Amino acid sequence: MSVPRKASGWQAAQPWISLLVRLALAAVFLGAGLSKITDLAGSARAVNAYQLMSWPAAQVVGAVQPFVEIVIGLLLLAGLVTRFAAWLAAIGLVIFISGIASAWARGLSIDCGCFSKGGQLPVGVAPNYTWDIVRDTLFLALAIFLILYPSSRFSLDAKVLGPPVNMEEEFDEQARAGATPDGEDGA
Repeated sequence: MSVPRKASGWQAAQPWISLLVRLALAAVFLGAGLSKITDLAGSARAVNAYQLMSWPAAQVVGAVQPFVEIVIGLLLLAGLVTRFAAWLAAIGLVIFISGIASAWARGLSIDCGCFSKGGQLPVGVAPNYTWDIVRDTLFLALAIFLILYPSSRFSLDAKVLGPPVNMEEEFDEQARAGATPDGEDGA
């Protein structure tokens, strides 16, 4: 029988912090996807502006990307398979950061297309790649936080998948019962 322990400050605050992080990242991905979904051709032009793939490939990526962003945003909003959605977000953000850094290194003058239709910037307008990379790195930090701490308030994960297992308490219970970590009795 386990003795109930009082939750530490972190244990009490973490699900609420994860909720805020989850909702913020959901807003980012929903905003990005919804801003592009009404003009898939514009999204394709934004992808093509990076000059990393052929025009037909850019059309496919530009058409699929807004839908993927919206799905990630909806999963995060609902708190459903949160860790998986956070991994998808993190992978996407690494790709976005790499693309922006590549455009900067090659001297391209484009709008990243993160929350807009993107594409070539008009002559005389300078891109702000530093801000784009810093912003996306902060979003990546949020995704990593959710990978590490996916359990949050008001999520469907607990309803669908059950409450998360607290491994520290599980090991404490096994130790009190005399079991070894490999599941055999200590005798």
